[in-house]
Amino acid sequence: MELRKIKKLYYSIGQVSELTGLKQYVLRYWETEFQHLKPNKNSAGNRVYTPEDVENIKEVKRLLHEEKFTIKGARQHLKDMKSKKKVINIDNMSNVDVSLLKKIQSDVEDLLVSIRELKKEL
Repeated sequence: MELRKIKKLYYSIGQVSELTGLKQYVLRYWETEFQHLKPNKNSAGNRVYTPEDVENIKEVKRLLHEEKFTIKGARQHLKDMKSKKKVINIDNMSNVDVSLLKKIQSDVEDLLVSIRELKKEL
């Protein structure tokens, strides 16, 4: 029988510490240095990390520990990657996506015309 790991919706700081091999105080410090590493808190005030938060922490750890970035350098690298990702997504739009967006734009413009006409009648 194969046991599969159950992916949790939320992790405590202790669990994230174990998953990443980082001390809890390091996780708390990184929250102050990296904008996207601010986990939500539950009603008791405890940090609750999502799987996405854990992946972000692992990426920061990789940049700092393996790639030897400074904190400032890692912060800039992540910012650059986020910008590059947005550009790539736009560049990879297919003709179908573009035509769909043009159709939606046309529909919205038609709706605006209809709204203006209705306003005049009031």
